[in-house]
Amino acid sequence: MKKLCRLVFFLWLAGPAFAHVGSPDVFFEGNAGPYHLFVTVRLPQVIPGVAVIEIRSDSSDVREVRIVPLRLTGPGSQYAPTPDLAQRSEKDPQFFTGSLWLMEGGSLQVRVQAEGKGGKGEVSVPVPSIVQRVLPMQRGLGVLLFAFMVLLACGLVSIAGAAVREGELELGAMPTPSQVRRSRRVMGVAAVLVAGVVYLGGRWWSLEARDYAASVYKSPPISASLGPGGRLVLRGEGGRVVLVPGRVARVATSRKLDDLVPDHNHVMHLFLIRVPAMDRFYHLHPDQITTGVFAQELPAVSAGHYHIFADIVHRSGFPETLVGEIDLPDGAGKPLAGDDCDWSGTAPGRSAEDTSESQLPDGGRLVWDRAASLRGAPLQANVPVSFCFRVLSKDGQPAQDLEPYMGMAGHAEFVRADCTVFAHVHPAGSVSMAALDLAKSGLLAGPTAGMGLSMAAHGDMTMPSESLSPQVSFPYGFPQPGQYRIFVQVKRAGRIETGVFDVRAQ
Repeated sequence: MKKLCRLVFFLWLAGPAFAHVGSPDVFFEGNAGPYHLFVTVRLPQVIPGVAVIEIRSDSSDVREVRIVPLRLTGPGSQYAPTPDLAQRSEKDPQFFTGSLWLMEGGSLQVRVQAEGKGGKGEVSVPVPSIVQRVLPMQRGLGVLLFAFMVLLACGLVSIAGAAVREGELELGAMPTPSQVRRSRRVMGVAAVLVAGVVYLGGRWWSLEARDYAASVYKSPPISASLGPGGRLVLRGEGGRVVLVPGRVARVATSRKLDDLVPDHNHVMHLFLIRVPAMDRFYHLHPDQITTGVFAQELPAVSAGHYHIFADIVHRSGFPETLVGEIDLPDGAGKPLAGDDCDWSGTAPGRSAEDTSESQLPDGGRLVWDRAASLRGAPLQANVPVSFCFRVLSKDGQPAQDLEPYMGMAGHAEFVRADCTVFAHVHPAGSVSMAALDLAKSGLLAGPTAGMGLSMAAHGDMTMPSESLSPQVSFPYGFPQPGQYRIFVQVKRAGRIETGVFDVRAQ
């Protein structure tokens, strides 16, 4: 049974994924000038393809929203084409939707321009554009195209024969037997030539289809081994990303891990989850000891089989999650230090009821504000939600000792029970902060700088050192129905605490 589970895991490993395993949509929540927006980018499964952009404004002050795609870095990030006008919903005036063609793969951004009573505002949402799958041709369309091909082939052969047989006849004259024989010979030669063209065309089509199938992004694997003294050594290689200019569906050579940039001051965010119970959780930050090799002194761990999710960001702003698995023995380990944290508890219950509270080690509680998150609606897959959590001290009052955790009010990991979905989310959304910094730099340096547009969109990316609000929220939408476990980390008076919630998406 254990071998079967591993086989299923690695079969899933070959499926499409990027920064968040099994969660292709991008979620962002932040300010475009004076307007607070919740942006959802539903990426296309093929490139070129159409992305669907959904924007919700917190207020009714927004009159118009425009959207445009462009590169995240390089010259293409400075000169945006004319933006498209997003359509306002007739039922909900604070909700806008639009569609954008994504013509190339790699690190892109969707620039959102809002205009209303408060003037103009602009924000950029980084998106990793990848080929997620090969779409099959519809059976009916295939039959129709095949019929057209046969008709055209027969037409070409008939035209060749008629040209020889009747092309030089006088009006009303009948072809001679020799002309008929010659036309048949020509039709035979034409049939061979047409068949050759059809064969070569089929070969070309197959090669193109094979090349495109090879461009489907696959989760890059990471291997892990345990060294002396409980030292975890990780070796990985970046995924295959569509990056070759001018050839949308061509694959660059496998991207190496020699261009990584820190995200929250760490080159890698490592998550270990013991399966199948999901009762042990570690959020660690290994050091890069050489290109593609990382090392982490493990804390005290419980024996078991662990899934590995390792978040990294490339210099271009392209994020990836490396995935793997390892069996760990019981180990004393070293005390947690810095930004590392862990959690231990029980497996999810069999009840379908969602949990709304999680006990914290100091006697406080982390409470999921379901009413504020869902506003009376059921929790459904493919519906974006701002998951709101309140931190309470042990006396039941709002906690007053919250501090920034790696520059953020908190971090959350959304994990499906079978580990086919993993998403590391921040209060700003599912985008990486390193990519947001690149997008912000592009906004400030671009042609719109100095034109009166407010660039406050990323002002909340770096939190002040004083205590924070006892409420933190994370924008996200479950990509598929099922049972999920949410791990939420906050920092209180120098201690990192983790709350855990079990929810079911309908």
